Amino acid sequence: MTARASHILLILSAFLSGLVLFFGVVLFVGQNAGTGPAVSAIGGPFNLIDQNGKPITDQEMKGRPFLVFFGYTHCPDICPATLFEVSEVMRALGKDADKAGALFITVDPERDTPAAMKDYLSSFDPHLQGATGDLKSVEAAEKAYRVYAKKVSGETGDYSMDHTALVYLMDKQGRFVAPFKLNRKPEESAADLRRYL
Repeated sequence: MTARASHILLILSAFLSGLVLFFGVVLFVGQNAGTGPAVSAIGGPFNLIDQNGKPITDQEMKGRPFLVFFGYTHCPDICPATLFEVSEVMRALGKDADKAGALFITVDPERDTPAAMKDYLSSFDPHLQGATGDLKSVEAAEKAYRVYAKKVSGETGDYSMDHTALVYLMDKQGRFVAPFKLNRKPEESAADLRRYL
């Protein structure tokens, strides 16, 4: 299989994983509609390290709505494109960006040290925080958010990560609201996020 074919298969599998998760969330929300407060099946405690080497937990994110995206710094296309779009949403929020949050959690803690995350995130909006940690802590966060992540070995001894490519919208209490749509104008996404401030 050629490198290009492998790359296309990787993108397709990430998209399909996200699609399955999206429809699972829609089904879950639909089944719980009208039955009173439902406990979200997505989100929960995490205890990680930010790009500055300081602890970051789910408790610190509470008090403001925030977006969560799982990816990795060696990702060739999906991750940087998504983080660029999240950055555009934060920019479109203007002064309200300080009242919201955006978190990029790595699925590749082996390579994504705090220093690597800091360097990578310097290309994006400063409101975007990074989170890494040891493998056990990252896997716990993946489990809490129902994220699929798997190492895929390359032909030259390197590897890539196949992973769920959704952006999660969490409310001020850290509860999952819905997958956050980025395939629209940043101003429209910002207006949507602003409703939860």
